[in-house]
Amino acid sequence: MKLNIQNIMLLTLNVWLISLTTLANAQVQNISQNVEQSNKLEVAYKTFYSHTRKISSDDITALRFAFGFTNIHVPGQLCEINQAQIETQKVTIDLPVSAEQRFSIPTERALKLAEAMVVLDIKQPANHCDINVQIETLPEYLKTDYTVAELRFIQSQYMAFFDEMGGFMSFLMPQVSGLQMRFADETLNHSVNQYVSIVQGVLRISSQQLNELNTINLPQAPLRITALTSSK
Repeated sequence: MKLNIQNIMLLTLNVWLISLTTLANAQVQNISQNVEQSNKLEVAYKTFYSHTRKISSDDITALRFAFGFTNIHVPGQLCEINQAQIETQKVTIDLPVSAEQRFSIPTERALKLAEAMVVLDIKQPANHCDINVQIETLPEYLKTDYTVAELRFIQSQYMAFFDEMGGFMSFLMPQVSGLQMRFADETLNHSVNQYVSIVQGVLRISSQQLNELNTINLPQAPLRITALTSSK
């Protein structure tokens, strides 16, 4: 039986993150039962830390986890976050929330030792929101002009990520075969050059096409950059 590569990737990633999702959902459910009226979510920082530290090595410097909460009553949409903070007994740290309603957290062992909490004020009722995790490039790698060296570096970051995620079962992981850029405007169509084009808000660049490029100039900065994959 031939397995779909995207399904393998998603299955493996879900297995790798399952303890994060399970622990966080359990804590969200407990908190929401007590503070449903205030639409407040509180999740232990250590729940996130145990996973974010896995991509905080010297080998992976351009990627991060972005967290949001799926609205279980509106498929495809995230719950709206009014405010996100990390709180300890001594300090409160504001976390920026993106237009997509996602946030990232710093990987700090001191916050874990201080038993910090990630506290979120959500517009929807807390028990309508389930944690959602995605891997993405850091904001500083999202721009309009790229050299081929920069694109190859981003591709190498995803290769390192999948190697780290797969561990001794890395043979099950797909091979990174290029990059995919997604733009906020889902209707965007634009010919970047003779080799690649943006179609319906998505630009796909294979590893072979990277060998034929020197630079690319985009009409707007991408929303995120992810990996194109293929079977090994």
